[in-house]
Amino acid sequence: MTNVVVVGAGQAGASLVAKLRAEGFDGPITLVGAEPVPPYQRPPLSKAYLLGEMTKERLFLRPADFYAEHQIDLRLDQAAQTIDLAARTVTLQGGEVLPYDQLALTTGSVPRRLPARIGGALDGVYTMRDLADADRLAPELVAGRRVLVIGGGYIGLEAAAVAAKRGLNVTVVEMAERILQRVASKETSDYIRALHQRHGVDIREGVGLAQLEGTGRVTAATLTDGSTVPTDFVVVGVGIAPNTELAEAAGLVLDNGIRTDAFCQTSDPHVWAAGDCASCLFEGNRIRLESVGGAIDMGENAALNMLGRGVEYRPAPWFWSDQFDCKLQIAGLNTGHDAVHLRQGATPDSRSHWYYRAGRLIAVDAMNDARNYMIGKRLIAAGISPAPAVLVDPATDMKALLTP
Repeated sequence: MTNVVVVGAGQAGASLVAKLRAEGFDGPITLVGAEPVPPYQRPPLSKAYLLGEMTKERLFLRPADFYAEHQIDLRLDQAAQTIDLAARTVTLQGGEVLPYDQLALTTGSVPRRLPARIGGALDGVYTMRDLADADRLAPELVAGRRVLVIGGGYIGLEAAAVAAKRGLNVTVVEMAERILQRVASKETSDYIRALHQRHGVDIREGVGLAQLEGTGRVTAATLTDGSTVPTDFVVVGVGIAPNTELAEAAGLVLDNGIRTDAFCQTSDPHVWAAGDCASCLFEGNRIRLESVGGAIDMGENAALNMLGRGVEYRPAPWFWSDQFDCKLQIAGLNTGHDAVHLRQGATPDSRSHWYYRAGRLIAVDAMNDARNYMIGKRLIAAGISPAPAVLVDPATDMKALLTP
């Protein structure tokens, strides 16, 4: 391997190129990014950055001079336009053609948007995915104004928490019967709902958006139950989709994202993929992790295998969400769980929910309970499943459970 091109300058791409250099690869590396800024952290965008508690420079994953010092050709504000798998080239929007020996796609994901026919194209309607989104949204966050958040997932709820902390009047609309229904248990949903309601957020579940109203700019929303919610602006948090347009046009196999094998390799032996855009196997199911941890681990694993190391990628799901004074930390995937057990923490607002499937511990949600989160993460990784009665007993020494 003599020449590497990485398309997508996010968490996965930045982790991949740094790992290549750390492992001794001294050939040319080009990192192509569509945004005008170096790779940066995305989770703080909807939290600390919007609150004004973090500067733009602190978002950057590496100092600006890291890439030059490590002889990584960082191409910013230059989106890739096409890939020619046969010729092994990437063409940028400006027409420049980059040859490659090995190509990595770390193109991330894109937010789902509301259709224009229901008002999605009105001014004052925002998504929250990248730095430009955050910069556009920030001036709207003025105390006393009204914001409607469409979608009760993590992104929507984090934006709602920031707006409420800034003194806005916040309404969250969730089409499902409860917030976080796709990703969390009823117990976790109940905890997070109560948290928001204590801070004055109006959460409406089991009701969807029918139409955004306004001439030019949004002024109100009509919901599917016939009610009308006046609003000054709208934040749309209805999920993300893998950014696979470039890969699909090139002819790579897609399957819930860019399909990768156990080594992060795509259907083309010279092309690899990592991060939100890529799907991998986890316990027999093809998944996308959509997480910082997944992007880092998968990016670094792809780098190793681009160097011929033959190291299997083993997903280790973990996530977090900061809302008001709650830090929610999640280990594992709760898909298919058939039981949830509560362990009360050391303080009234501290607790953890432990997910079991057929007697096996598969995931844990920990709220203001970092110690039990770390223990749960290690238990899941080790394949240890304590008896639920032992787990919920306040007298149990949780750390001792790590020794089977």
